[in-house]
Amino acid sequence: MPRSRLHVLGIRHHGPGSARSVRRALDALAPDVVLVEAPADTEAALAWVGTAGLVPPVALLGYAVANPERAVFAPLASFSPEWQAVVWAGEHGVAVHAIDLPWSTSLADGATDAGSGADGPGLDPLGALALAAGEPDPERWWDDLVEHRGDGPPLFDAVAKAMTAVRAGTATADREARREAHMRRAVRAALATPDAATVAVVCGAWHVAALDPSTTTAAADAAILRGLPKTKVAVTWVPWTNRRLQRRTGYGAGVAHPGWYAHVFRHPGPDGVSRFFVDAAQALRREGLAASPDHVIGASRLATSLATLRDRPRPGLAEVLDAAGAVLGGLPVVVDELVVGGDIGEVPVDAPQVPLARDLATAARSARLRPEATARTVELDVRTPNGRRRSHLLHRLRALDVPWGTLEEGRGSSGTFRETWRLHWEPEWSVRLVEVAGHGTTVVAAATSR
Repeated sequence: MPRSRLHVLGIRHHGPGSARSVRRALDALAPDVVLVEAPADTEAALAWVGTAGLVPPVALLGYAVANPERAVFAPLASFSPEWQAVVWAGEHGVAVHAIDLPWSTSLADGATDAGSGADGPGLDPLGALALAAGEPDPERWWDDLVEHRGDGPPLFDAVAKAMTAVRAGTATADREARREAHMRRAVRAALATPDAATVAVVCGAWHVAALDPSTTTAAADAAILRGLPKTKVAVTWVPWTNRRLQRRTGYGAGVAHPGWYAHVFRHPGPDGVSRFFVDAAQALRREGLAASPDHVIGASRLATSLATLRDRPRPGLAEVLDAAGAVLGGLPVVVDELVVGGDIGEVPVDAPQVPLARDLATAARSARLRPEATARTVELDVRTPNGRRRSHLLHRLRALDVPWGTLEEGRGSSGTFRETWRLHWEPEWSVRLVEVAGHGTTVVAAATSR
């Protein structure tokens, strides 16, 4: 089969420059089918991408039907290359297939973080490449070359060569080998389709060299995948937040500065920096801090000058923050609102319910608690089974910062077996539920892990 039929676009998950390059490459290639590195059993859910009601950041949620506490999330932002690939395919009427190892296998074999991108190489490929280039900061090096640009097809040729060189001679972990065997099998199937003259694959850059089906045989891949365990898995969408996209929240393919990356994706080019400072000035004024047009102009000029002095191709986040701190002030506000960002995604009302919300509804019915818009006070006797159920549920929700009930100290009996709660349900608590859904799919699990 002609190698030119297959085009593997190696990206960085949640990379704005990678996302722009993916769209440019797809425009140039006009593929007949798009394959994305996502668990195979999420393919039906990907049909929601591009619909008006699904607004990123959102996450694909998969959980074992028999044991909902066994769950995994795969977040996507507007600047995620996979998201843009699926959007592009929808706009052009092109078929999309999810090709990674399905969650039905990942959750059955004991994996607890089975999202695409969650397990990677044993070494840091960006660190190795940056070191070879004489750059001590791998993140900044990659941003300069890739994420602050968006060059299209030429980028992917360079990334493929670089990652192939880094990967040469490294061992492949068992789970990674299974994932790549599954993806190669999907690539072969796509290439065997009569109508697929051109096939585009969007995957993590590390996997590019391994997804060429000529590197091994179909029989060898079948042997790797034979006998893998399976469990029944349900998949849905849940709203996500910028803060949950950050690395420190535990997702393996997270991003440290999601708000900044969203800005870079929306506003590429030289005007993006000045636009950032306009947004920063507005954020500061909302907090009652002074920020004039002169401040915006001065900060923009300083960021550009700093990039020149530091021999950077364009101002990056370091220059922007240094300029903001020196000229605008109020740096904590800028970081919180713009560098991290407070975006919360939206999911269509007809989408399946989040397991955490479903579990709360079940627990509330069991405790005979009904959400009400009007505040009311209840006294609980924790010596009774239902009193304990109510108390446990309300305390766990407090641990999740879902204040359905407020414990009123000093009221009622002086004994320790009575509690007085003021109950009041607000629509915002539903948003909070989906925000903390990453901690667990049941109230007990989520409250325990926080």
